[in-house]
Amino acid sequence: MGLAKSLENVAGKVINKFGADVTIRYVSASTYDAATGTVTETASDTAIKGVIEGISATEVDELIKTADKRLTVAAEDLPTVPAPKDRVVIDSVEYQIITVNTVEQESTAITHELILRA
Repeated sequence: MGLAKSLENVAGKVINKFGADVTIRYVSASTYDAATGTVTETASDTAIKGVIEGISATEVDELIKTADKRLTVAAEDLPTVPAPKDRVVIDSVEYQIITVNTVEQESTAITHELILRA
C-alpha cells in the first residue's frame, strides 16, 4: 500500500470519527422553461461527515470573508469533486461553495477543502 492510499484511509477515518453531518448537494445543469419563464435545476444529495471551521482574519481577502466557513471532507467519501455550482447543507442552512482546494499525494486526492458562504 502506497503513501497516498494510507493518507486517504487515515483522512477518511479521522473525518468520519470527528466530523459533523453535512450534505453535499450536487446541482445539475439548469433548464429554462420558455412557457413559464422559470429555470429549474436538478439536485442530488450526498450525506457525509466533514470538519467545519471558521475563517481566520489573516485569510480574509477579496474572495474570502470573515463570515465564511471552511469545510474539510475526505475525498474517498465523495463520488465527484464538488464545484462552485454545487451547495452544502449544514444544520438546515444551505451554503454556496466559493472555492474548492484539493489536497493530493501522488496524484491521489486525500481531502477537499471547501470555502462556504451562507
